[in-house]
Amino acid sequence: MLNDPIVQELLVDVTSDEKNSTTIIECLLAGKTVDLDIVEETELPLNTVRKVLYKLNDASIISYRKAKDPETNYDIYIWKFEQENVSQVITKKYGNISEEIKKSIKYEEENMFFSCNTYGHRYIFEKASEYNFVCPKCNSTLEYQDNTIVIEKLLKEKIACDQILSKGE
Repeated sequence: MLNDPIVQELLVDVTSDEKNSTTIIECLLAGKTVDLDIVEETELPLNTVRKVLYKLNDASIISYRKAKDPETNYDIYIWKFEQENVSQVITKKYGNISEEIKKSIKYEEENMFFSCNTYGHRYIFEKASEYNFVCPKCNSTLEYQDNTIVIEKLLKEKIACDQILSKGE
């Protein structure tokens, strides 16, 4: 599971640290469930381990339970990788992305665009006509922009998103 590029992308999104988050999860899977044990195993700084653990916990990828250390009587946190939650987090993420792409496709299909060839500023027909088809930022003429390529790109992204979602079902 940790070798799956989608899971690795999720870990980067959640922690901004793919290498360390993967290493820490591997420790959890190997039975190292306390932050100090993970530090000892990985030789990562304690604050890095805790930072990654907290971020993964916030994303519901790992959970913890609190216990008392019998020797020191201090609170310790015992961490657990929630593998079943990973697919739910991925489904939620790609479901949201898919919805945003769907909105973008609709927007592109329902509008006619004009753009400035100098700097690429892009306006829908209504705004372009308000500006008399002159870019208000650089005063160059606004030219009709065929957005077929943009729509095709969005459709491909939506298909890729939907394929990831269907794998998770």
